[in-house]
Amino acid sequence: MASVKVCALDELAVNQAKRVVVDGVPIAVVRDADDNVYAIGDTCTHGDISLSEGFVEGQTIECWAHGSQFSLTSGKPLNLPAYEPVPVFEVEIADGEVLIDPSKKKESV
Repeated sequence: MASVKVCALDELAVNQAKRVVVDGVPIAVVRDADDNVYAIGDTCTHGDISLSEGFVEGQTIECWAHGSQFSLTSGKPLNLPAYEPVPVFEVEIADGEVLIDPSKKKESV
């Protein structure tokens, strides 16, 4: 699958997540304070909770329901109760647009 435009870069508020669905895959798109953009699976692995409704701080997103934080760069949970990572997708910025290919997952580090 080719990269798909999910939103304009200026639609992303700093330190907030925006939920998008690409080819049936829910993704939380995050723009951090350093102007980096991340795309991470939107469903917490501890419960069926949307991560885009959570809290963004630095390079983490926190599930609002149970407090698990996930790394925006690797998808790995940083604390319990979640212990399984969420997928992280490659992001491309072109002409002020955010593009994601949900078939291209980044390798966990």
